[in-house]
Amino acid sequence: MAKKVLIISSSPRKGGNSDILCGEFLRGSLDAGHSAEKIALREKRINPCTGCGFCNSNGNTKCSQNDDMAEILDKMQAADVIVLATPIYFYSVSGQMKTFIDRICARYTRLEGKSFFFIMSAADSSQTAIRHALGDFQGLMECLDNPKDLGYLFAGGVWKMNEVKKTPFPQKAYEAGKNI
Repeated sequence: MAKKVLIISSSPRKGGNSDILCGEFLRGSLDAGHSAEKIALREKRINPCTGCGFCNSNGNTKCSQNDDMAEILDKMQAADVIVLATPIYFYSVSGQMKTFIDRICARYTRLEGKSFFFIMSAADSSQTAIRHALGDFQGLMECLDNPKDLGYLFAGGVWKMNEVKKTPFPQKAYEAGKNI
């Protein structure tokens, strides 16, 4: 059965390692017959959450801010599978991803039953490198109703631009997208 797949890349570098993996996941999803789209947060205007509470007083349907987040939240609501991708900075998600996760607050109650897959890249190749990032992603999922954790791909040992291309990780990302 074809699924709607939404891939969110928080890499600040176009063609960065995690961004390359997003592209391969997208290609695999499309080759499998799914409807898939990749959104690069670096191309969007997403302001930090102000903590104003407007979303909570409006039934988690609207945010007080007028930026690109509403469009992305619409796409998240329509998606069956949501892929969140981040480079690892100081053993956590990128600032772009954290800002994005915080802004999900405006409609988190409307993301029930969504399936999630996570992509992370880091210079450090140890599993310790992703412990906090996985915690950030799991924290998001704990706030949602009935999320499905489809797993993750960790591309460790890649730091320089395009370095991931010399590893088996792009093929793994392609296969993950194809088998989602």
